[in-house]
Amino acid sequence: MIDVQPLVIEGEQFLAITLKLPKTNFMAVTCDHGYIMCGALDVALLNEKLKEREIIAGRAVGVRTIEQLLDAPLESVTFKCEELGIKKGTKGKDALLLMKQAEV
Repeated sequence: MIDVQPLVIEGEQFLAITLKLPKTNFMAVTCDHGYIMCGALDVALLNEKLKEREIIAGRAVGVRTIEQLLDAPLESVTFKCEELGIKKGTKGKDALLLMKQAEV
């Protein structure tokens, strides 16, 4: 099952996506410039093989719900995230707000 819901954080619009898979959930919250995702995100791939795309993304591990994804500290982030001030350990919802404000 796929669940797609609008999400508002501090007055800003985002989209929350949950894909229920056998024995796990795939989750992401996105805006126009970037996204945060569950542990399925391969940040090393984005930073190394897809570096020229300058993808703005962060990964949180050990999360099972969108709420947990928003509250979790990011375990890893892309190089482009770091340029925006989003660092490893930034809370998911704070990273999304910085992404939303980014001029990309």
